[in-house]
Amino acid sequence: MKAASRKDYLPIGIFDSGVGGLTVLSALRTRLAGEHYIYLGDTARLPYGTKSRDTVIRYSAQASLRLVEQGIKLLVVACNTASAAALPDLRRLYAPLPVIGVVEPGAQAVCRLLASKDGECHILVMATESTVKGGAYTRAIRALRPDARITGLACSLLVPMAEEGWMDGPIVESVIRRYLEQLGGEAARPLDCIVLGCTHFPPLAASIAAVAGPGIPMIDSAVTTAEAVEAELQKSGLLRPKDEEATGPPLRFLTTDAPERFARVGGLFLNLGLAPEEVELVAL
Repeated sequence: MKAASRKDYLPIGIFDSGVGGLTVLSALRTRLAGEHYIYLGDTARLPYGTKSRDTVIRYSAQASLRLVEQGIKLLVVACNTASAAALPDLRRLYAPLPVIGVVEPGAQAVCRLLASKDGECHILVMATESTVKGGAYTRAIRALRPDARITGLACSLLVPMAEEGWMDGPIVESVIRRYLEQLGGEAARPLDCIVLGCTHFPPLAASIAAVAGPGIPMIDSAVTTAEAVEAELQKSGLLRPKDEEATGPPLRFLTTDAPERFARVGGLFLNLGLAPEEVELVAL
């Protein structure tokens, strides 16, 4: 059978509202180095986290369709807001295509981390406004750990800062401190872990730790999402064979606005030299 006609040779499609989902792509490339990937950043409509649920579902369906049209074998929703709002709709729309989100793997990582802790544990979920209001992490964590005390903290300004490539420094820490001050009495409760509930936040982890204090573990769902993708590919018989038959670029990047900016900031997220001409401008 020719490589072009085999599903296992098709790329994995990944989308996010911007460059934050590149943290998931990085984890996927580390775990599944032999796979090919198409990444779509919907930067023209960033951020999803301040949009209504219906708008997020519509944007997510449009971004997913563009990737499906490219010919993919699995779709990764590398956006916590879209995972929380749109995952059931995307699975229904594009069945039988496997669709993996980032919320459930993140919740599983939290519960594995706290498995040895008896009694109530206190978990802070830092996310966008939409993700916090939707309560997806609360439901996913409590399904596995009913006794968990979960505090959601909307930190939407961290998204545009990450999109600017601002990962550290006094301005970044000042904004993080202002958000953490909103916890009020909750701040007096010792935190057992912080969930980085937006894929834009992992590059800010050192700054968050500097403000929140040392010794608080942080959960980034990128690694566990990569594990979930690998498990699904194995189950479906879609892992890419280790041979040289297939053709096509191992990495493709699509964006809905400003390829030059995507290349500049995306290169920081991936620790990879990325030229503007390597990023294709698309309309959804």
